[in-house]
Amino acid sequence: GINAEYGKQWYQRRVREAVVSTQSTGDNGLARTPPMGWLNWERYRCNTDCKNDPNNCISADLFLTMAKLMKYEGYADVGYQYVNIDDCWMERERGSDGKLVPNPELFPNGIAALADAIHALGLKIGIYEDYGTHTCGGFPGTRGHIEDDVDLFAKWGIDSLKLDGCYCNVSEFATGYPAVSKALNATGRPILYSCSWPAYLSDKDHVPYGAMAESCNLWRNYADIQDSWSSVANIINWFGDNHGNLASFAGPGNWNDPDMLIIGDFGLSFDQSQTQMAIWSMMAAPLYMSNDLRTMEQWQKEILMNQEVIAVDQDPLGKTRSPSFPGQ
Repeated sequence: GINAEYGKQWYQRRVREAVVSTQSTGDNGLARTPPMGWLNWERYRCNTDCKNDPNNCISADLFLTMAKLMKYEGYADVGYQYVNIDDCWMERERGSDGKLVPNPELFPNGIAALADAIHALGLKIGIYEDYGTHTCGGFPGTRGHIEDDVDLFAKWGIDSLKLDGCYCNVSEFATGYPAVSKALNATGRPILYSCSWPAYLSDKDHVPYGAMAESCNLWRNYADIQDSWSSVANIINWFGDNHGNLASFAGPGNWNDPDMLIIGDFGLSFDQSQTQMAIWSMMAAPLYMSNDLRTMEQWQKEILMNQEVIAVDQDPLGKTRSPSFPGQ
């Protein structure tokens, strides 16, 4: 097993180590280092009830507020760049023209207006879809609409797409995820591509990471993170056990994604927060916070903005280290 004290030792000792890699590049030129930013899912889930919970519903106001805090409280200065919208942002049905429709109660001015506002802050915006018939929350999936959907995202000014894998036969992933990659590149707009491909495969020993690396900038490997130390520890142990299958495919343009940083939420102590930040950085993982930047304690900010630790994560050579602990 692992504990926070071992993680603290890592935090103090390993941040000074250099990392090297000889990985090839991705074909869209993006994510040369692991992307950093903010993602609403773990903290806010599918909260669309703006009438009764206006401060915590997934509205344009929430995303713009987080973007402003990233900009003006120093997160952007140390590398946090993407403000990512997850599931439940759209209407339950497509429009009469077949296009996706943002929920007008959440996004009264549309997604493009929010994208413009976030771009004006010098940041980037991400959005969510699903390769299946529906998203995991039951909203319209991109099946049968790939080109139209990614063209719409490009028109809106989207900079990143997270593509989930609910309501879909996993046997179709090997053609579906690459098809979306080609469609994204065909838009002419640089759009970071996050795939959930491996997370849905039951045989974790035979995951086609080589094919994923040809299509995706990052991929969710394992279970969704929850707001608890046991969840973080479970993810760390899984990545440690599977490091040999993962490390050779990670590098500039391609990253394993152990899921969001939950520092600043309710489940982690000081030492546990340091542990997650240190180990995610040693794994060269994407650093996507999912928290309420309005209520952060100073010590939580300091962990998330520790430039020595971030430098390990953002090393341009991009080698991932195994999250194994002394005594394991």
